[in-house]
Amino acid sequence: MRNATAKISVAGKTFLVDPFLAKKGTYPGFAGTFNSQLRNPLVELPMPAQAIMKGVDAVIVSHTHLDHWDGGAHQFIPKAMPLFVQHEADAKLIRGQGFTNVRILGEDTVFEGVRLTKAGGKHGTDEMYAKAPLAEALGEAMGIVFHAPGAKTVYVVGDTVWRAEVDRTLEKFKPEIIIVNAGDARMVGYSGSIIMGKDDVLHAYQLMPNATIIATHMDAINHMTLSRKELREHVKQHGIGDRVRIPADGDILKF
Repeated sequence: MRNATAKISVAGKTFLVDPFLAKKGTYPGFAGTFNSQLRNPLVELPMPAQAIMKGVDAVIVSHTHLDHWDGGAHQFIPKAMPLFVQHEADAKLIRGQGFTNVRILGEDTVFEGVRLTKAGGKHGTDEMYAKAPLAEALGEAMGIVFHAPGAKTVYVVGDTVWRAEVDRTLEKFKPEIIIVNAGDARMVGYSGSIIMGKDDVLHAYQLMPNATIIATHMDAINHMTLSRKELREHVKQHGIGDRVRIPADGDILKF
């Protein structure tokens, strides 16, 4: 939909992942990050938030950074809707915002016939996590694997850099669809990224020859340093366009 917000339908059930439904420019840029003078989100949603909520059976919040969850600031998401989070700390925060059906997503969570698995990762480099204040700000994030009989397996990698946890998830589940948050978000004063970028899209393509790679989390938040345009050029340069998709906001992809 925009940024990391996506509607994913598997085996007849529709999940809204990381809903960030604010109007353009609602929030200040993230302090300590690239282009923090810009206000978030940088662009409007491709359709009204009410339309995005249509048909949603459950919400999944990979972590509670503002650009993945602003549900406490508006009334678009019904308070009783099933809502999955990574751990009790996030559940407590969201329950405190009035949501009454918050659940912890684990290794083997089943929702109406769809199996959901929490996947590991790290929202930045080891250098960043060695600094206590920054480590606290970056916090924890999860990936999610969707699998159901007769459906393609979908892996939302989430806000992480490429780590052994990602390799283990790919090896275990062998997903046919891999959604990569590829905006290459950057902190001021650090050389590494806090999420994946164009080289990770290439790596996923090379590592998983039977998978389609979907690149998201670009062009909407102040500290993203990779644009869709630049990624399209990278994809063309490396000749990997047969299995890489870079959807525009509001695009529908079917597999």
